[in-house]
Amino acid sequence: MDAKVTEFSAARTAMQRYVDQEIIPGASWAVLRGGEVVDQQCVGFADREAKTALRPDHIFRAFSNTKIFVTCAIMLLVEEGRIGLDDPIEKFLPQLAGRKVLKPDASSLADVEPAKNPITIRQLLTHTSGLSYGIFDPGTVLFKAYNEARVLNPLTPLADMIDQLASLPLSYHPGTSWEYSVATDVLGRIVEVVSGKPLDAFLKARIFDPLGMTDTGFHVPEAQQDRLVALYNGADVLDPMKPGLTRADNLPFPQAYRRPFPRLSGGGGLVSTLPDMLALVRALLPGSDALLKPETLRQMMTNQLPAGQTIRFANLGPIPGKGFGLGGAVTFAPTPFDPPNSTGEFQWGGLAGTHWWICPQANTAGVLMTQRYMGFWNPFFFEFKRLAYQAVGG
Repeated sequence: MDAKVTEFSAARTAMQRYVDQEIIPGASWAVLRGGEVVDQQCVGFADREAKTALRPDHIFRAFSNTKIFVTCAIMLLVEEGRIGLDDPIEKFLPQLAGRKVLKPDASSLADVEPAKNPITIRQLLTHTSGLSYGIFDPGTVLFKAYNEARVLNPLTPLADMIDQLASLPLSYHPGTSWEYSVATDVLGRIVEVVSGKPLDAFLKARIFDPLGMTDTGFHVPEAQQDRLVALYNGADVLDPMKPGLTRADNLPFPQAYRRPFPRLSGGGGLVSTLPDMLALVRALLPGSDALLKPETLRQMMTNQLPAGQTIRFANLGPIPGKGFGLGGAVTFAPTPFDPPNSTGEFQWGGLAGTHWWICPQANTAGVLMTQRYMGFWNPFFFEFKRLAYQAVGG
């Protein structure tokens, strides 16, 4: 057995354990040391019922892994001088001018005050705009309003989403807090307005084709659908380590990712493969200019949140040691869950357990993909990354 395989055997053993315990159906990954792939493996199943072994060419629902592509699209337009990071968004989407903000403890949509300042492009990129999602905070005034307005409706184009948002208040004054939101979908619409092209056409011409990404898009063509992995629900959303997986191919809505829908979701609409995601991560490595200028990449990987602020999820509370750059979280203080040498790591993932990370300081990057709904920042991911960093450093 060569040294390379031995270094990563602990990571493989750990991922096989999660498969055997029915925590995840399978896992596919690639780890980089510098620009070199030092490990690429698959364990488990693409489809547990059919006993189809997971292969590198299987197609995954990227969910929020989509956000880094739209961030890159915006940064390409920033580099061309067509967008400024601190431009107010009404420059491109006039219907989002004159925002109102829910007052603290608002009991209805009428409890609002005028926003102290307009939303900027930078605030959309960092999820500090005051927009919400209507997914993670059930019981709140905005959750109800977003769902009644069908903000995430796949049957309408992005332009319709902007119209729906125009009548809804913000959850806080732009720039004063952090909340995961539809901001990246709004950015997708800004790409369309500025470039004059539909989002899928822009991404294909400027990112997918130049990087040789052949299996990334907003749906899986019919001829390739046997390569789309099955999607599963865990046994208990509040206990990620409870064994048991249930088939859930129709999430988040019937036929999702299997046919074209009018909504080209910049926040969660793409499908992709391990080789395609690896091509993107390689293009974003520090010093690369395959897609963006090195200075742009540095800016993306720099924490943009004010001192003392961290990212937070409604159901998880603040996430210690994690800020946010342009399009991904930035670790400014590793927690016991993180690899000890991961300061400065830039990373994000998707709702069904697809993840990417880049850590200049540790000279490593990687992609880890599975298909467990609500599998974002699941224990399997933290364990894998600690072992992968160890192996790269070893």
